Amino acid sequence: MNQDEALHLLKYGSTTVSNLLFDYYAEIGLDEKEMMMLLHIHRFIEEHHPFPTPAELSERMALTNDECSSLLRTLINNGFLDMHKNEDDSQVMYETFSLDPLFRRIVEALYRPAEENRTEADEEGGIYQLFEEEFARPLSPMEFETINVWMDQDKYSAELIKAALHESVLSGKLNLRYIDRILFEWYKNGIRTKQEAKSHSERFRKSTSSTGTASKEKLPHYPNINWLDEP
Repeated sequence: MNQDEALHLLKYGSTTVSNLLFDYYAEIGLDEKEMMMLLHIHRFIEEHHPFPTPAELSERMALTNDECSSLLRTLINNGFLDMHKNEDDSQVMYETFSLDPLFRRIVEALYRPAEENRTEADEEGGIYQLFEEEFARPLSPMEFETINVWMDQDKYSAELIKAALHESVLSGKLNLRYIDRILFEWYKNGIRTKQEAKSHSERFRKSTSSTGTASKEKLPHYPNINWLDEP
């Protein structure tokens, strides 16, 4: 066989695969062996053979029949491959593989960062509107800056800031200085989420009810709020 014949053999056919599969397969949890099997299945489907057996896959891969069977089960169980039962015009049942789950996972990975960033931006933008609604007036430039510092420098989450605002409303102390004290106390006590803030408030409520009047030194700087009143 001369070089021209060898070159012709290399070009005898091609399988079209999106570059997104190569860019995102590791991100969605596939290893190289799993990805290679899915590529082989993709080629079989393009060749109008949508249900290759483990033996047929083994002939094209450096895996035994049993290893191919095990890998197929893993791909199906992990949601990267579907197996469908079909019926032809003669009512004969047959099975096919589908790579739709793989493609859906790729699309989800492709758009997930943008969706997460947009959700976070929407949530942070809604904080300013929420403060203005509770204050019943527009925020001053200094108040905008204070809220910005909470999010950008102090790294308080949007849900925690909203929870602190809610406490200040219920306590009748609606000002940013008081809310800042609440957030500082929560941070000092390792509280990072709304649920943790609720639990902290409940523990304090139980402590004060069991001991009667707590000393001023042990009292937190924010009020004891009944979280069940939350709308």
